[in-house]
Amino acid sequence: MEDHPRPSSRGRIRQLLRRIRAVDVVIVVASLVLSELLRFGSLTSLTGEPRPDVGFSYLWVTLVLAVVWPVMLRLAGAYDGRFLGFGAQEYTAVAKGTLWTFGGVAVVTYAAGLPISRGYVLVALPVGMGLLLVGHWLWRSRMAALRRNDRLLLDVLVVGEVGRVNQLIRTFGKVKAAGFRVVAACTSDRGHIAGDVPVVGTEADAAEMAQSLGVDAVAITSSTVMSSVAARRLAWALEGTGIDLIVVPGIHDVAAPRLITRPVDGVMLMYVDPPTFHGWKLLVKTAMDIVLSAVALVVLAVPLLVIGLLIRLGDGGPALFTQQRVGREGRLFTMYKFRTMVSNAEELRAELERQAASSDEPDRGPLFKLKDDPRITKVGRVLRRTSMDELPQLWNILRGDMSIVGPRPPLPREVAAYDTDAMRRLLVKPGLTGLWQVSGRSNLTWEESIRHDLYYVENWSVMGDLIIMFRTVRAVATSHGAY
Repeated sequence: MEDHPRPSSRGRIRQLLRRIRAVDVVIVVASLVLSELLRFGSLTSLTGEPRPDVGFSYLWVTLVLAVVWPVMLRLAGAYDGRFLGFGAQEYTAVAKGTLWTFGGVAVVTYAAGLPISRGYVLVALPVGMGLLLVGHWLWRSRMAALRRNDRLLLDVLVVGEVGRVNQLIRTFGKVKAAGFRVVAACTSDRGHIAGDVPVVGTEADAAEMAQSLGVDAVAITSSTVMSSVAARRLAWALEGTGIDLIVVPGIHDVAAPRLITRPVDGVMLMYVDPPTFHGWKLLVKTAMDIVLSAVALVVLAVPLLVIGLLIRLGDGGPALFTQQRVGREGRLFTMYKFRTMVSNAEELRAELERQAASSDEPDRGPLFKLKDDPRITKVGRVLRRTSMDELPQLWNILRGDMSIVGPRPPLPREVAAYDTDAMRRLLVKPGLTGLWQVSGRSNLTWEESIRHDLYYVENWSVMGDLIIMFRTVRAVATSHGAY
């Protein structure tokens, strides 16, 4: 029997993309049929019989949308393997393709005078988009699990100075969900390469070594040796090989929507839009905070009362813990949480800080938090693992002190220790959840926590907030980093 070679990671990703497209078609058809059923209470699209109210069968509407919708998703980039499984681009593309579809439907039906039910469209759009987003999230969860086990990773050759090469090696090793694995480096420097990655040549050897190693991509970082002419020649040499060329700019922690490129006589200029702290985006964010927090307080009223009663019955102390925190632009506010520690927790703090200073606890700067804090009660431990101790902060959100998504609300003593960079965290409202919540929570060091918060402050968006909310559900369900 002839042995067949195992498909490469790129080949397996292509197979996965075909499955995702097939599932999306099923979701599209199912959402259209469901929309007709919810709107009209019957399914003439299954029989082809004309509806008496419009004079035609919705079979044709279903068939046309079942073809056009997936095509629009593809044109919007929902199946671009470069963005599959990580980042906001995939979700944005799904939303964009869906809006394109129904925007086109609105224009065509108006121009042609077709009596398509607006109720049908208003049901199909949110139902279809919601199901598609959930479907892609499930695929992403599957991909993330595979990549954590070193599967579906694209092999990358990194080219550039040692310092930047090492930074990229550590980044790809830490964020495996991005789907990259550095297998070799080309550099003229003689410094140590992180992760035992072999140096297989200089920058001039990159094209030859990339094809020899059979990598999936070449990543160029900044280098005094790698000129723009050399980078262009490398791109030419990779033409037709199927090897992607990735350019890693010198600027960091800037989200793609803030970058605008403009060519001038062959020179690529990159504009970086300033962070947004006002305007329509802030109005949408504020409205979302008010509506969601009000609805959540009503829906969770009974569970909140039950939790408060359990805390009271545990040791007789108060159910709520109040504390002064620093909000937007340095304004102080009273933050509410369910009490998870013994009533005299602050009196025991000094001794625990001395013990932590001589232990192997990670450096969290002015933030004091222990993994096995003896002050936490039995009920409190459960509340912390599930993040239910944070639920009273919904009242802070409704009052306008906090937002659903934002940096972690700091204590005044933490703010007193801030440097100039960290002070930028106060440009936006603190959040009930945020990048810190979905990126490790209490496992983060002080520097990592600040970096995540600053990235959020500089690059926040409404779509980004929705993605963080979605990711928070998983972080809470797994209790990763919660203590």
